[in-house]
Amino acid sequence: MPDKRTLRIKIWFILIVASQLAACTLVPGQHMAAFSTQSSVELPVTENNETILKRLNIQTIDAKLIVELEKDISNRSLGPNNVANHYFDYRIGSKTVKGTPDKESYSQYRVGPRDVLNITVWGHPELTIPAGEFRSAEAAGNVVGEDGTFFYPFAGVVQAAGRTVEEIRKELTQKLSHYIEKVQLDVRVAGYRSQRVYVVGEVAQPGVFLVKDIPLTVLEAINSAGGVNSAADLRNITLTRNDKTYSINLLSLYEGGDVAQNVLLQHGDVLNVPDNQFNKVFVLGETAMGRGFGVRPRSVIMNKARMTLVEALAEAGGMDQEVADAARVFVFRTGLGKSEIFHLDAKSPDALILADRFPLQPRDVIYVDRVEGIRWNQIIAQIAPTVQLLNIFDGSLRIQPFTASPVRPIP
Repeated sequence: MPDKRTLRIKIWFILIVASQLAACTLVPGQHMAAFSTQSSVELPVTENNETILKRLNIQTIDAKLIVELEKDISNRSLGPNNVANHYFDYRIGSKTVKGTPDKESYSQYRVGPRDVLNITVWGHPELTIPAGEFRSAEAAGNVVGEDGTFFYPFAGVVQAAGRTVEEIRKELTQKLSHYIEKVQLDVRVAGYRSQRVYVVGEVAQPGVFLVKDIPLTVLEAINSAGGVNSAADLRNITLTRNDKTYSINLLSLYEGGDVAQNVLLQHGDVLNVPDNQFNKVFVLGETAMGRGFGVRPRSVIMNKARMTLVEALAEAGGMDQEVADAARVFVFRTGLGKSEIFHLDAKSPDALILADRFPLQPRDVIYVDRVEGIRWNQIIAQIAPTVQLLNIFDGSLRIQPFTASPVRPIP
């Protein structure tokens, strides 16, 4: 019969083997299976306009892959079909018309209801309501009624809505010429009240802005609102007009000189500057950020919706040089319903050159795996308490501290 020492050695050996056979359940945390070429779970993939479940191949981030990615102009920051230009609509389920409304030429301001007109007839002060120290031109002017007309002495009711000041001046001159010889008059808009646009979202001062005789464009409206703030998504500004919503890429206007994005605004337009919360990537696993504080996972906002793999790792403090397996860096992607998995072997630091040319997409998940040797230490740390517990038992499973005292017979 084997002695106690031999029995304990066998128990120790059996526990180690068992831990290796069931390492996935014994080792805490997440890790990718070694030498994996496919995903361990089935993922939804859209093929031929149909969503199916399949295991994804893990693509290696190498020079060949970088060349293929850079051939596609959509992977460029200002590419028209860059995924960041569509992700906002995909996430919220909107039906934005990609592109801007049909271009309209600049035209003169057309008067509308509630506008105030200032009419001056030279040589006839009785027809001109003077504006003085206590009365502004707006307060002393003629208000266009809700029906689009206003009353003027000797001219009667004059249609103003939908007309320019030149057209109103021409009609007034014609009507007053029956009473006044060589009429000289001027018509100006003293108060702009009829037309307005709304600027909301991530701007410094959202509010209502009046359309005046100087045409109001997207850029001028945003500047009037104090400009965008740091949380704005410049790629996915929406313009709602009547029953349609258009997508405006302000970044293309600022950096690419695409003046077509600077749309001329109309009465009733709603300009919304959304936030950039969809433009995040997530860095998980063994990074240096928060080491010792238990805050390893990190979400990183993509500045202007563009970021490379190296930039994301740097934002997370880089890989933890003590526990991270630099040869096992993964990128998991599900943008716009298209699932992909990429693998970077960064054991040699020069591989980070490839990572710096690997563009990320919104909602990408970067995962830095843990080195295998650390997992072995975790296994040992988990087994040690069990082994120590076994060591306090003798061969007949009697706890040793109690065997030192003889058992007294019951009287």
